[in-house]
Amino acid sequence: MRRELARWGALRSILSKRTAALHSVMRYSCVNEIPSVETYRALRTGSGLSAKTVEAAERGLPHSLFAVQVLDGTTPVGMGRVIGDGGCFYQVVDIAVLKAHQGKGIGKRIMTEIVQYLEANVPETGYVSLIADGEAQNLYAQFGFVHTAPASVGMAFKRRAR
Repeated sequence: MRRELARWGALRSILSKRTAALHSVMRYSCVNEIPSVETYRALRTGSGLSAKTVEAAERGLPHSLFAVQVLDGTTPVGMGRVIGDGGCFYQVVDIAVLKAHQGKGIGKRIMTEIVQYLEANVPETGYVSLIADGEAQNLYAQFGFVHTAPASVGMAFKRRAR
């Protein structure tokens, strides 16, 4: 009898945690639209990514091939974009979730939307890449992204200050 009660208690605990996680994910909705400049800048800095100037955001955002925002009610709390030439090369960028909303499945939701777009739109010989910061590589690996080294390595160009 005690074993059964212990098992029941453990099962209730597991179900309670899963239900809480499900409710957490269900409260969020996705919209496939490019964020405003203000939203873009706030999500980048609020998630720990580097800041972008208004000028850079105004120039770059309209050239997005695809964008997704995750909303908590009507408030954007996460985003992701795909950029590129629309045929040969695509890059996943700006995967950002506000710190207060991290760990709730929002990054997975963003990547699910992005991968659906990629699967529907990238030609057979198209190349999709991304730069994974730190532990984010674990998220991207769940969606089929793999390390390219040693065959190739990512490199960056830093513009000199004017």
